[in-house]
Amino acid sequence: MKFTLGRDALGDTVAFVSRALPSRPVVPVLSGLLLEARANSLTLSCFDYEVSARVRVDADVAKPGSALVPGRLLSEITRSLPAQPVQFCLDGEMVNLTCGRAEFGLVCLPAEDYPALPQSPDPAGSVDGGVLATAVTQVAAAASRDDTLPMLTAVCLDIAGDVLTLAATDRYRVAARDLAFQPAEPGLQARALVPARFLVDAARTFAAGVPVAVALGADGEGRGAANSGGQGPLRHADGLVCFESENRRLTGRLIPGEFIRYRNMFGSEFACRADLPAGPMIEAVRRAALVAERAGPVRLSFTPDEVVIEAHAEGRARAAETVAADFDGDEPAIAFNPHYLLDGLIGAAHQAGAGSSAADVGAQDGTQAGEALIRLEFNTRTKPAMITWAQPGDGRDASTFRYVLVPLRVPEGR
Repeated sequence: MKFTLGRDALGDTVAFVSRALPSRPVVPVLSGLLLEARANSLTLSCFDYEVSARVRVDADVAKPGSALVPGRLLSEITRSLPAQPVQFCLDGEMVNLTCGRAEFGLVCLPAEDYPALPQSPDPAGSVDGGVLATAVTQVAAAASRDDTLPMLTAVCLDIAGDVLTLAATDRYRVAARDLAFQPAEPGLQARALVPARFLVDAARTFAAGVPVAVALGADGEGRGAANSGGQGPLRHADGLVCFESENRRLTGRLIPGEFIRYRNMFGSEFACRADLPAGPMIEAVRRAALVAERAGPVRLSFTPDEVVIEAHAEGRARAAETVAADFDGDEPAIAFNPHYLLDGLIGAAHQAGAGSSAADVGAQDGTQAGEALIRLEFNTRTKPAMITWAQPGDGRDASTFRYVLVPLRVPEGR
């Protein structure tokens, strides 16, 4: 095996694949990156029986071949190389890497013990990478971190024709986002539970304007993981999810089980409604959270044109801040876990930010943020509230993001 490619192309390729390397491989061979030089391209891949990554890049191949090399070490070496072409050459059990005057020798791992990568199922459809990445950011925060309840650690991918819905819950809040989807078959319906941590890592590789093909199915069985013709969603007992964009592919194992009926959680009638400026509200809640005791509440008290955000640490500190608001309703106060509230506010702000970071949204000045409105709706201080994006001007809800949050009870005197 002998090939040459540019330093930047190598760096991007190795960085993509190395994200999927296990931090604690169950056997040493799973810590390797598989290099396969064929024709005029190089393919890098890794697999730990749960997650696999594969990417193909153009290369000047003088001698085809393959080798399994230590993945983390190759990643560190690649980041340190000078801006010159990089040459790889297999010599017995050693891969020699040369870049300018820098030379490295990597001892090969036993490739015969390396597992075969799973085959991708047939695509269920495609979605814009930037839109999908934003949707994952909005929804995944609501997934549980409790591994004793695997179903709740997932993000549900719910395909219904030309709409893909992402949903997640940890029992205290439910987040969902609808986005346009191009199904491979008309009337396609499918549902799958994707580990939230895997989905968040995958979303970091998606690019705006670049389609991402989504495939769901059992190992090596292609389609059959989805129903068409309006026969209803199919729950996958065991299978794979695959995201493929350009020459990059990520696969992961689905979580077996049936997701909750999340659509029933989103009410349509609320007695109280507040339209809040995104930036100032996010920053005020963030500051109040500094004072709130662990799992303690942040209280929102409304008048027709403002909201007061308050938090207490008994006998130690108090925070209060006033933010402009447009409020209508008979219930003037409600309280939430500040961190759960922030996740909902930031998720709604992402709807207009088109992928801008939460820090960027929260850092906007009052004039800019005032043009971006978040809507909070509820009936009483004890029943779940809903956060969405509100279109400025006519006050109508223009959001496809919905976030339902259970309030916290606060004594009347506080």
